[in-house]
Amino acid sequence: MTLPAAFLDTPIAHRALHDVTDGRPENSRAAIRAAIAQGYGIEIDLQLSVDGAAMVFHDYTLERLAEGAGPVSVQTAAQLAEIPLKGGDEGIPMLQEVLRVVGGAVPLLIELKDQDGAMGPAGGPLEVAVTHALDGYEGPVALMSFNPHSVARMAELLPHVPRGLVTSAYDPATWPLSDEVCDHLRGIPDYDRVGACFISHEAADLARPRVAELKAAGARVLCWTIKSAQAEAEARKVAENVTFEGYLAAHPG
Repeated sequence: MTLPAAFLDTPIAHRALHDVTDGRPENSRAAIRAAIAQGYGIEIDLQLSVDGAAMVFHDYTLERLAEGAGPVSVQTAAQLAEIPLKGGDEGIPMLQEVLRVVGGAVPLLIELKDQDGAMGPAGGPLEVAVTHALDGYEGPVALMSFNPHSVARMAELLPHVPRGLVTSAYDPATWPLSDEVCDHLRGIPDYDRVGACFISHEAADLARPRVAELKAAGARVLCWTIKSAQAEAEARKVAENVTFEGYLAAHPG
């Protein structure tokens, strides 16, 4: 299993090409259509509704991004679809809707958010929901998560779909995780175990020796999140592609 070249050749719009000043909230259909129009790849995030649907939404709670309050996980898919995204004119979409919008036009990088709360083994329903949603989808798609257990589960459910780990410096000051968990994940020890073929690493930490070691062994290296052309140029000294926001990344060639 390898990461298709499209994920390396096309800059990837972080949470799609969002800009609330132009009516395009994060992970919205409008932002997705804008990314397609510009020829960018798209990164989206998934949370789970109470009735087991994969919802395209980044946060665990509604307050920052939507006209609602409380956890995403206590709302049904139908309820979430009716909650307007701030800065736009649409509700929270299901993964199936986004797949229909994308329709294979550009590469789609899907991040499954940790459903355990501590990067532990709890979970499963989100991975199952993703599996059902992707049934029959023929466009370029890859799956990733910070939680190695989620990536391992996707290896069981969708072994033919490229998968990777989202990785980080895991500074305990900025992560709601124990020092023990941060220390474990920082070393990216699960790469081989979960059958990953790429990492998407925190841009400020790309100089980490473990990143170079994985790259030398054949791992493809993406990074997050780039916010300027200058930062992109620096990141590309290590990373093969960038996930970007806040500017328009240049298309190679």
